[in-house]
Amino acid sequence: MMVSLKREREAEVDDDDSEDGVVAKIGRGRVAEDRRSRHCPYLDTINRSVLDFDFEKLCSISLSHINVYACLICGKYFQGRGLKSHAYTHSVQFTHHVFLNLHTLKFYCLPDNYEIIDSSLEDITYVLKPTFTKQHIAGLDKQGKLYRAYDGTTYLPGIVGLNNIKANDYANVVLQAFSNVPPLRNYFLEEENYRGIRRPPGDIMFLLVQRFGELMRKLWNPRNFKAHVSPHEMLQAVVLCSKKNFQITKQGDAVDFMTWFLNALHGALGGTKKKPSIITKAFQGSMRIFSKKLPHPDLPPEEKEALLVTEEYQEQMSESTFLFLTLDLPTAPLYKDEKEQLIIPQVPLFNILGKFTGSTEKEYKTYKENFLKRFQLTKLPPYLIFCIKRFTKNNFFVEKNPTIVNFPITNVDLREYLTEEAQVTEKNTTYDLVANVVHDGKPTEGAYRIHVLHHGTGKWYEMQDLQVIDILPQMITLSEAYIQIWKRQGCGDETNNHTDV
Repeated sequence: MMVSLKREREAEVDDDDSEDGVVAKIGRGRVAEDRRSRHCPYLDTINRSVLDFDFEKLCSISLSHINVYACLICGKYFQGRGLKSHAYTHSVQFTHHVFLNLHTLKFYCLPDNYEIIDSSLEDITYVLKPTFTKQHIAGLDKQGKLYRAYDGTTYLPGIVGLNNIKANDYANVVLQAFSNVPPLRNYFLEEENYRGIRRPPGDIMFLLVQRFGELMRKLWNPRNFKAHVSPHEMLQAVVLCSKKNFQITKQGDAVDFMTWFLNALHGALGGTKKKPSIITKAFQGSMRIFSKKLPHPDLPPEEKEALLVTEEYQEQMSESTFLFLTLDLPTAPLYKDEKEQLIIPQVPLFNILGKFTGSTEKEYKTYKENFLKRFQLTKLPPYLIFCIKRFTKNNFFVEKNPTIVNFPITNVDLREYLTEEAQVTEKNTTYDLVANVVHDGKPTEGAYRIHVLHHGTGKWYEMQDLQVIDILPQMITLSEAYIQIWKRQGCGDETNNHTDV
């Protein structure tokens, strides 16, 4: 144990640029550059096709994350560059000479141990840490230029596949959906927006913010080496911050993950019930809930009547905020005759939106009590999320409702679901679809895919893990939609004011 601690300390200090061969000090603090720094003979040995910075920055031997270097010839990660370090040993053993410090973004030649200064290496540092100017971000949705990755494939930034490491497609589709919500994307592309947020000591949740920002920048990088991204570091942060409720190796539920992720991000960004974050600015609306307690069904009729006139059983009204709306599907038929075997039930979107007219009552059962509830919207957000309730869970199994929801892709007007006061104050109540998450297959297994609108081209794309194809809009409505994100027409960048976040 003492030996490993000693090595960790050696690795920590072995990045000092005053080591032999790196620089020589002259006079009062002036530094002379090694003459080999700008004329390194090994630059042509770099193999960009093996470089992959999507994985956790751990030494492949010590598994330490302190002072890690990437070998630019084989792509492996090693700790330190001093005489006894793993990177030094690797350079001698395999004659691999060019290394990149993954933290400082400086290049070194080993075992000679001098810093390499060459502008031809900028493409490598940009892939490791892409940066976006305000002008670049402002133009993302105004053009549909295809870019060529180093591996020769062409791609649209933002429309790139996410690697399914084992069983994480449920998380991939949610991350892809949020990557295509412009105010959220723009906020996370610019690290300055959240770098200064202060969190309590030991608070690990801010890791989610950092990793999500890194993933956004990789997904929208116009200078990628390959036309797909691995969400490995992002998902490791999810596993850690969710205390393993969501895992890479076990299929999860996209709505459960989305609910947790939105709330976790909101809290990590310093958001509270009263203090907004970019999450609540983009997605939060509000509603009125009318709730009426019901007598126990087994009581005699006269007792029920007596209870119904008491104050406890009168209708109560409360105001509540929401980040998404749950839409209930009609019960799928239990028994089908031979002719209807192949017919999948269908329902118009406006039928299931009827839950929010303020007059539709629905019974809700808790462990002890039953309630009748009705809902009416009081404020619509710039981006509205629908979760279509496909799964029913009980103690024994999970059942899936395959009913297809028929919806238009554009011009969904929600004015009739607002209270009379809100109808006066809400100017624009019409929405267009921008993302559609689909669940295919059995309830506990199955697979996820997503349809996203590319704002620059106006075209729709389907993404399922690494596969990206363009798709006709009319094909989207034939799927078993599970999560949808709608953008309010004319909302522009009204959620892009980050000053008070």
